[in-house]
Amino acid sequence: MHPPNSLPRICTSIGHSAGSGAFALAAASCEAGESLLELRLDLLDEPGTGPVLVRRILARHPETLLIATCRRRANGGSFDGSAQEQVAILDAAVAAGARLVDVEVESVEDSPGILDGFRARATTVVSYHNFSCTPALRPVVRRLDATRADVIKVATAVDRPTDNLRLLDICADRPNAVVSGMGETGTVSRLLSPLRGGLFAYASPDGASVDGVPPTAPGQTTASAARRLFRLAEGSLATKVFGIIGKPIGHSKSPLIHNRAFNATGLDGIYIPLLVEPGDVGDFMELMRSMPIAGASVTIPHKQAVIPYLDSIDPAAEGIGAVNTLYWKDGKLAGTNTDATGVSAPLGKRVRLDRSRVLVVGNGGAAKAAVVALRRAGSRVFVTGRNPARVESLARRHGADPVAFGSLGGRSFDVLVQSTPVGMLPDVDGTLFPGRIPADVVFDLVYNPLETALLRHARRQGKTVISGIEMFLEQAVAQFRIWTGLDAPRAVMRAAVLERRVK
Repeated sequence: MHPPNSLPRICTSIGHSAGSGAFALAAASCEAGESLLELRLDLLDEPGTGPVLVRRILARHPETLLIATCRRRANGGSFDGSAQEQVAILDAAVAAGARLVDVEVESVEDSPGILDGFRARATTVVSYHNFSCTPALRPVVRRLDATRADVIKVATAVDRPTDNLRLLDICADRPNAVVSGMGETGTVSRLLSPLRGGLFAYASPDGASVDGVPPTAPGQTTASAARRLFRLAEGSLATKVFGIIGKPIGHSKSPLIHNRAFNATGLDGIYIPLLVEPGDVGDFMELMRSMPIAGASVTIPHKQAVIPYLDSIDPAAEGIGAVNTLYWKDGKLAGTNTDATGVSAPLGKRVRLDRSRVLVVGNGGAAKAAVVALRRAGSRVFVTGRNPARVESLARRHGADPVAFGSLGGRSFDVLVQSTPVGMLPDVDGTLFPGRIPADVVFDLVYNPLETALLRHARRQGKTVISGIEMFLEQAVAQFRIWTGLDAPRAVMRAAVLERRVK
């Protein structure tokens, strides 16, 4: 048996239909430094060969801790055999060297003595899975406790942000729990559980997605990201939690840039992606206050929706009518907007803003930030877009000139600022200007991909182009300073954001 409280904080879950494929993923994970692996034997084409897989892995990496799992199909797995056949496979896996064995609570309840043969030979894990919702959890925990397993595991589909709080509460109440929120909304509990008293977090093996192997549970991050980007092996209850809310959120570079900045400055913080559905902004704000979350970035489509839930917003955000940064001030939850700096600073290096005619395309929060920033810098600002009523409203409110999108063909401007999501991943071929671009300088606020279809097209027309990375970096530097009071490590942040997309 292995003492639960001495387990590594990251468990790489290996799931592959072929034994050779599972071995390759396991071996690569061990060679990358991972020391706790879950082997999903039920996902093998021939689960009965699982013990052979265990022996092969331990022959090459004898210090590795292996969890043998053979989940029955009726309980959310892929094993079609009987409970007796399940036990036989797990028993053989333990005999082959697996140090932990995971049995779903339904199997234990159906066969009350199922764990007895494992108790003196392996650390027992009894798990509960719910792939449709996060139900009332106290009855679930009582069921798991009744099995007298060494470790209890609760994995549920997270529908709302506060479901994560209920999962994390399990970790706070007992020292032998593993919890995992499934789906993108479950990132909070999935990543924070080891920092809040949970034994470990599940992760997917690096390279599995490249080979077309899906994670063993929806929403898992990779083991390398868990270890190096989110630093799960190092965090504690004192670690400050930051994040970004939006939908979609998987494309965001914010976790990469801010986690690297925390690491470079020695700040004990973790920055995580937080998928929030449009109807769940209020629920997220409850999570932010209850956890609490120390600071958050706000992106599409929530920059205006968060405002009613704040205690205050500063003049910058009020003038723009949108918030992209949440922070605490004197115990109150406040909002500001750093997008304006993100627009004016990169442009100011290329043109005299107080002598420029600037066309802003769009009518959302980023467009408002651009209009306000440019008006303050002395530019004459024009606004266009595909929604004439909203364009008219934005222009009238901020002293800009509305321009009908269909009438741009014969007009020219010094600068074009593209502030819509068009061209953002995954719609990388999208552009509002497939023909002539009516400006000499083109600034696309979309930053993923690094070079949008609009910028490629502008470059071919001989225009000066500015990537959205420039805005992203400037607004992130300002956010870092607001949250930490420290000077941002600008070089580190720039290098991080240019390195790669967050996986």
